[in-house]
Amino acid sequence: MRCPFCGAPDTRVIDSRLAGEGDQVRRRRECLSCSERFTTYENAELNMPRVVKRDGSREPFNEDKLKSGMTHALEKRAVSTDKVEEAVARIKRKLLGQGEREVDSRRIGEWVMEELRNLDQVAYIRFASVYLSFADVQAFREVIERLEKDLTPEMRKHQIPLLGDEEGEGKD
Repeated sequence: MRCPFCGAPDTRVIDSRLAGEGDQVRRRRECLSCSERFTTYENAELNMPRVVKRDGSREPFNEDKLKSGMTHALEKRAVSTDKVEEAVARIKRKLLGQGEREVDSRRIGEWVMEELRNLDQVAYIRFASVYLSFADVQAFREVIERLEKDLTPEMRKHQIPLLGDEEGEGKD
């Protein structure tokens, strides 16, 4: 690999380790000419399936689009970038695990909703309202009630209540 500092063609690897969720290799390299050190990351290049849109059109899977949609739903929410990256990685693994050349966009949308549901209730509702095309307030209410009912105690610990503090309601 060429040195990014002096352009010399010879470098040596001085350290290698797994990075990310184990799907990336981080390498520390040293230039044999100028002795500068730098880091490189190695990823497997995988052929992601094409996405079949609702109108029947097909487009290549776009990780940036996926991440952007999730980030938009999580805007101004206390969820770290690392958590979003992990969720995106899980969705990508599901896509690859399908073994299909094409995947319906609805399936990806369901996976995004599942990930957002586990990350943040408000983000889940935001995404669901657009993805499921809520027509009125009743649609919001139904999804919120279902979400509250389906939360496990572990998930509930990490979430801010959507409909107020149930234990404190009605107290004066």
